[in-house]
Amino acid sequence: MGSLERSKKKVLLWKKAMLHFSLCFVMGFFTGLAPTGKSSLFSTKVAASNRTEFAPQPSEMSHLTTNVNRSWIAPTPVAMPMKPRILENKETTTTKLHVKPQPQLKPRRLIIIVTPTSTKLPYQAVFLRRLANTIKLVPQPLLWVVVEAKTNSTELPEILRKTGIMYRHVVFKENFTELEAELNHQRNLALKHIEHHRLNGIVHFAGLSNVYDLQFFHQLRDIEVFGTWPTALLAANRKKVKIEGPVCDSSQVIGWHLRKMNNETDTITPPIHISSFAFNSSILWDPERWGRTSSVQDTSQNSIKFVKQVVLEDEAKLKGIPPEDCSKILLWRFNFRARTTSNH
Repeated sequence: MGSLERSKKKVLLWKKAMLHFSLCFVMGFFTGLAPTGKSSLFSTKVAASNRTEFAPQPSEMSHLTTNVNRSWIAPTPVAMPMKPRILENKETTTTKLHVKPQPQLKPRRLIIIVTPTSTKLPYQAVFLRRLANTIKLVPQPLLWVVVEAKTNSTELPEILRKTGIMYRHVVFKENFTELEAELNHQRNLALKHIEHHRLNGIVHFAGLSNVYDLQFFHQLRDIEVFGTWPTALLAANRKKVKIEGPVCDSSQVIGWHLRKMNNETDTITPPIHISSFAFNSSILWDPERWGRTSSVQDTSQNSIKFVKQVVLEDEAKLKGIPPEDCSKILLWRFNFRARTTSNH
């Protein structure tokens, strides 16, 4: 009996222990879950309360920050005016120093370059491209008048279009057997074109065989009425250089380089090459402006002869270039023989 009661007591003790253990386990389990649920609810409530209670504060803070920024920016206009005033004073002083030279600046005059061409000239396309490459280096404004006999070939117009230079292409129908007569006819056509359109600038006849110093074109713009200069003539297969043109004292023409010293006619009417002078184009369509009473229409058939005559008659108006030293060579001419169809 005693052993049974003891065993029953032990069983009851184990049952009580298991019951207590299970109860503690269940309570511990739920107590472990309870704080997380409460904290989440609490956090949501706190978040909601923060949104409701503290929502206006960020906007107020933003207003405060903008007000603070404005307070920071506000002093800058007050502190900075002294610097702009100093800069303005400096600018005014510099402009005062540079105001005086400005009235001396003059607009660039138009340079009108006249170039006759002929199929009788050897390597015409090659020399035309070379001359175009030189003219492209000249500052604007510049007009290139190129005269050509009417032909079915499109080589010359294509060359002119690809140069990028402002040009005018003049074409004629007449036939010539002599090269010099053809070139003079082309020059007269170019002068008629200039006269008809009243192109205002300095006219210069540039042959395909001419070689230039770029300073030459800067000197052309300084010509008022007439200008002249010495040129160096280079002959093919010869080691000689001939000088043609004026003899100057500074910019004043006092004589001429003559080919034949024993020829009296040369001393009376000195020869002047077509590429050795330039003139103001208004002499063609407004001669009275320069004190010329002769009508241009009477001499329009041979404008080249008229211009040469005017240049030689008014030597006092001739200006040697460059004015500092008229003996300086800025232009060279190559003498090439023309192609001929006759065999002798």
